Amino acid sequence: MPKTVTVDSAGGAMKLYDSEPGDAPLGAVIVIQEAFGVTDYIQDVCNRLSAAGYRAVAPHLFHRSGDPVIAYDDMQDVMTHLGALSADGLAADIDATLLYLSAAGIGASQTGIVGFCMGGSVVVLAAARNALGAAVTFYGGGVTKGRFGMPPLAELAAQLQTPWLGLFGEDDQSIPADQVELLRDEAKKATVPTEVVNYPGAGHAFHTDGRDSYHEPSAADGWQRTLDWLGAHLERD
Repeated sequence: MPKTVTVDSAGGAMKLYDSEPGDAPLGAVIVIQEAFGVTDYIQDVCNRLSAAGYRAVAPHLFHRSGDPVIAYDDMQDVMTHLGALSADGLAADIDATLLYLSAAGIGASQTGIVGFCMGGSVVVLAAARNALGAAVTFYGGGVTKGRFGMPPLAELAAQLQTPWLGLFGEDDQSIPADQVELLRDEAKKATVPTEVVNYPGAGHAFHTDGRDSYHEPSAADGWQRTLDWLGAHLERD
């Protein structure tokens, strides 16, 4: 059964949503939230990964600003909590999550990281800082201008230490096609496998079912690619 635990992150208490499979896990996946907190959707992503055999954990990255779950149409509140994020804080939260998984016997090479929207950007930071098993970004912005005090994704891409898959939508007005191509080119400079897919007809948040942005063909293909990427790159016992 899924549970929520509390861990220490740089001296602060941070909750983790933790969904374990019924059998011994194939590995672990850190799920990085959208800009709305650890929503039902993010918990469902964890549960889907758990059903696929992975121990899936979602750190509550808004823990320094009250740990809210924000309505999808409340962009004013979203901006308040995004403004409270920092690159150092995000790195500390990833480190705390990795330490939690390590204590459970799952090492970095057995751990993947998957993120959506702002979480997709954080995935690139994590994959450049850490040699993990696999990383997947769904429509992470900040390609040419860094977010949260992070370097731009195009700069981080060449420094990737983790095999990285980037999934984007051609109709995403916030991440133009030329930025996706720049990210593709920069990622090729990394010493690990990388791949970028830009889906025709898909906009931002195309994987989030229950929203008008949901694009079922792209969501289904992106999810299968995610499972395939994890399966190909996570180290097994």
